[in-house]
Amino acid sequence: MKLSPARRAWRLLLTGSWIRLYALLLVPLALWLVVFPPAAQAQAWPSKPIRVVVPFPAGSTTDNVGRVVAEQLRKSGQTVIVDNKIGANGVLGATDVARSPGDGYTIMVTNSSSVAINPQLYKKLGYETRDFTPVMMMVSAPFFLVVNPAHDKMAAVNNVADLVALAKTRPGQLTYGSAGPGNLAHLGFETINNRAGIKTIHVPYKAATAAQLALLSREIDVLLDPPLTIPHVKSGKLRALAVTSSKRWPDLPNVPTLAEAGIPNVEITFWLGVLVPSSTPAPIVQAIAQALLGVREDPKLMQQLQNQGQVDLLEPQPFAARLRGEVQAWGEVIRRENIQLD
Repeated sequence: MKLSPARRAWRLLLTGSWIRLYALLLVPLALWLVVFPPAAQAQAWPSKPIRVVVPFPAGSTTDNVGRVVAEQLRKSGQTVIVDNKIGANGVLGATDVARSPGDGYTIMVTNSSSVAINPQLYKKLGYETRDFTPVMMMVSAPFFLVVNPAHDKMAAVNNVADLVALAKTRPGQLTYGSAGPGNLAHLGFETINNRAGIKTIHVPYKAATAAQLALLSREIDVLLDPPLTIPHVKSGKLRALAVTSSKRWPDLPNVPTLAEAGIPNVEITFWLGVLVPSSTPAPIVQAIAQALLGVREDPKLMQQLQNQGQVDLLEPQPFAARLRGEVQAWGEVIRRENIQLD
């Protein structure tokens, strides 16, 4: 009587024929890998709905990029859901993604703070930088140092020198906002405080849009704001004193860099990009990256990205190199300023 494969394996196990048992089990596996290699398996991606986790609120710069990513991925024919999982400067959303299966169906769109900075700041955190694999950097951008000219206290502040002079006459009285403790705008302003020899008070908010609203309503005195601030600067609601990049920003060519304004050696830029859990196989990472590169062929989506900053599509390896550099650079700032959060 012919035995089934299962009975043959069981008989080999009982008789101690381990070599024949291994052959029985491994030969079919080897044939499977020949017929369906990992690259071929990755080509099946995507075969089910994709969740794009954005750890920041709707309407934020990060969310705007997340919507572009989702729209681009929908061209695959699959359903793509944007999940704004907000809280703690991106910690909640990033923790969710770090604990998700690495199958290409949970994707995170986030910024520098949540991946490069949070793991170095928080004593207790549910993830580390190494828990993510970079897929594609979409946008890079600076901050703008802005004040509200309608605020009586700041009405006479027309440049960085005016701001520094005012801060020195009122040590510990001027306030600045950020999108939360440990946010890049927070660390960036502390760097400015250090270099300019001034002391200002940090007022954290839940999002950059909330901090911007606080500046417009005169709750705070000054802010490092992303490019979403540009329309307010052009309308006169806010006054830009400097840009934190090494070169002037094309949309505001009359706004000097921090170096030009008298605070040298301070460059603060951030990225917005796509990452997946570190357990995601390389072929799937490459498949996602290739899908995202297609955004270059869509003028509408490209314009939406350009509204958030400079479109800078970095593929997995160069994106990973940039991330490693930022971890080192901001780690030095964190240690120098002795910033640590619970």
